[in-house]
Amino acid sequence: MQSTVLIIDDEKKLSALLARIIELEGYKVFQANTGKEGLKVLMHEEINVVISDVKLPDINGVELVKQIKEKKPYVEVINLTAFGTIQDGVLSIKNGAFDYITKGDDNDKILPMLSKAMEKALLQIQVFQLKNKIGNNHTFDSIIGHSKAINAAIELSKKVSVTDTTVLLLGETGTGKEVFAQAIHYNSARKTQNFVAVNCSAFGKDLLESELFGHKAGAFTGAVKDKKGLFEEADGGTLFLDEIGEMNIDLQAKILRVIERGEFIKVGDTKTLKINVRIIAATNRRLDDEIAKGNFREDLFYRLSVFQIVLPSLNERKDDIPLLAKHYLKEYTRKIGQKITGMDPEFLSRLEKHKWKGNIRELKNIIERSVIICSTPTLTADVLPIDFYGDMDAAASSYTLAAIEKNHINKILHFAKGNKTEAARLLDIGLTTLYRKIDEYHLNKE
Repeated sequence: MQSTVLIIDDEKKLSALLARIIELEGYKVFQANTGKEGLKVLMHEEINVVISDVKLPDINGVELVKQIKEKKPYVEVINLTAFGTIQDGVLSIKNGAFDYITKGDDNDKILPMLSKAMEKALLQIQVFQLKNKIGNNHTFDSIIGHSKAINAAIELSKKVSVTDTTVLLLGETGTGKEVFAQAIHYNSARKTQNFVAVNCSAFGKDLLESELFGHKAGAFTGAVKDKKGLFEEADGGTLFLDEIGEMNIDLQAKILRVIERGEFIKVGDTKTLKINVRIIAATNRRLDDEIAKGNFREDLFYRLSVFQIVLPSLNERKDDIPLLAKHYLKEYTRKIGQKITGMDPEFLSRLEKHKWKGNIRELKNIIERSVIICSTPTLTADVLPIDFYGDMDAAASSYTLAAIEKNHINKILHFAKGNKTEAARLLDIGLTTLYRKIDEYHLNKE
């Protein structure tokens, strides 16, 4: 794709001359004579860099920088002026301009400056496109299921996503709390900014404090340089505090301060830092019980639970199991390279009757395991773990030694790609014995 430049200048002869010089460097150039015309071109064409005069008929070029960055933040802007002032230069940079130069210097400076601005703009476009791609993978439409329970949670999440309200996601382990947190973020006005997630149960108090707030060099043994914390990384975006019920109560007070004041202090520092972060928290604990036990601050609970969303367990949305199983079957056959096209009715029935303690996470693991074990084009019930058979009598045929032997021989034949001699060697049996077993169990003869 050719790099593009938009020149906005009401002096048509100078604009045409500058356009010609830039075109000779290999850039595609668009021209506009007013700020309004320039913005129109910006919205209809893929512009990388804007070179704008400060004195335009309808708007000050310094103010135009702000409008351009609001509409397309990845576009770089260079301001040109015949009579430069320090005040205008400072304001131009503050509004987001790449640089500000006077027209008398443009012959020597404009092309090197344009090259640097273009390099930065193209990099920012790549980042923007990557974020958009990630965002497209985290829409509410990507949440699988049509049950009443999951639809209720999705509708609540859609309503709160367009706000900056703090959200508390409640639900058992493996119900998809981070998936919902990402969907809320990527459907909010913060979607172009960072989504940062941290599992509060994965760190001790001191280490978690350093991870969240950062630290100054020398704050503790091993702190050899300044470190930016996750709150700073998420500035302008969203911080997802997973398993917040596991957080130390002393650290909870500092989280409360961030929510109430939008400020914090790094470990080992004295300077207060201001941030703008939306917080989404999640837990599988009953926080009211933790409050009663003295493990969780009541004031923090009320701050976090402005908007609560309870995510249903898989046992509460069993109608969604066939859809979920089909989705993960497709994912893992592609990942593992198996050619499995479906699931037989008994396999699905076992999934629907199972008590899912690990919810969707457990279902994903079961489908992945089944794909690895399966040696036929269809997932069958005999590849499921033994705990999927709640009734021993009903599943007696699957527990017999003959059934186990048949399944094992079939897998070895599949592994040996139909080579009977190699299969017999792996099974440590005679070749005639293998042929007898193939006949006995009516296995596919290759």
